[in-house]
Amino acid sequence: MPTFDPTRSFRKLAYNNALANHRLLQACAALKPGEFEARRTSFFPSIKETLNHIITVDWFYVDGLEGGTLGYQAFEIDEPFDDIASLAQAQAKVDQRLVALCEALTPERLVSAVRLHRGDRIQEERMDDVLAHLFQHQTHHRGQAHAMLSGTSVAPPQLDEFIVADDARFRGRELAGLDWSEESLMR
Repeated sequence: MPTFDPTRSFRKLAYNNALANHRLLQACAALKPGEFEARRTSFFPSIKETLNHIITVDWFYVDGLEGGTLGYQAFEIDEPFDDIASLAQAQAKVDQRLVALCEALTPERLVSAVRLHRGDRIQEERMDDVLAHLFQHQTHHRGQAHAMLSGTSVAPPQLDEFIVADDARFRGRELAGLDWSEESLMR
């Protein structure tokens, strides 16, 4: 009988997060000129603004989870990327940092304190809570970008797949492009 590993869910969430970002950004790369920046109805009024928000928030939280002190410097530029190619490359890098962090988790580390530098104060939270918050944030805003894609020339990609064994047949090419294996996703 296998034993329960409290870090496994966070590893799978990190891989799922990176895969969903990869799919969404690949779809956005096919947008016609002007569609990326076009005003739409959502929390942020364009796909560009939404995806830039996702990455700056990732920089803030992943740095804090890694023990860094970047803090609000992550938000110095509201929209650091004007094009999808540069944004996708930077998103893949921060996603890989998050995967590496979750791969190195231990039960003890999950309950350790994370210090988030918030300008005039330092917020301390448990690592598992910060990770759950970050994954929720990503899902929330990716969903908004996904919905905005419905009003473009590009069909929204499959994002609601969670990483279960039966869905392996749908992600083989993507895993190869990400240099992942099914074995790493299922452990």
